Amino acid sequence: MTNNSVFNNQNSPVYMLTNNGYVSPVIISPTEYSAASNQRLFCLSTSNVSVGSGASLLLQIANPNGSGRTVYLSRVAGGASNTITLTIASGGTITGGTTPTPVNAYLGSSTTSIVTARQNTGTLGGSPTTFFTANASDIYVVEFNGSIIVPANQTLTVTAGTGSVTASLNLMWWET
Repeated sequence: MTNNSVFNNQNSPVYMLTNNGYVSPVIISPTEYSAASNQRLFCLSTSNVSVGSGASLLLQIANPNGSGRTVYLSRVAGGASNTITLTIASGGTITGGTTPTPVNAYLGSSTTSIVTARQNTGTLGGSPTTFFTANASDIYVVEFNGSIIVPANQTLTVTAGTGSVTASLNLMWWET
């Protein structure tokens, strides 16, 4: 039997061309670099929003049914003047508010995101499924590196609250 790795083929989930980083050094960059250079990395920001007592800052992206694309969440970042509870959920309903437009991270690109976005302050409605909660204050960054996937006909909602606070939410994702 040869000394080849049983996983060393392109169809295997553990594919790896370089097995010895010292003898065969390579440069490895995050997926976001390739997504940005391929004009598929997008950003969405609420800017600084004053949130009233008992309310939350709400930001949602929805991948429409039949979009033909998949959304991979890269990071959630923002800031808050007081301590907030940062919550990320699948689903939920934001009533009213605005429909901000995602920005392509490849500045000047005419490629647009397939997601529809909604922003408001208040309480998240519907029946969201919360899968991430953390307390945050000042400036915060939560890296997901594509591990949160939003397929077609699914919605991702991020909330920052509750309480009298000035807060911002920023989402970054790529699409394939």
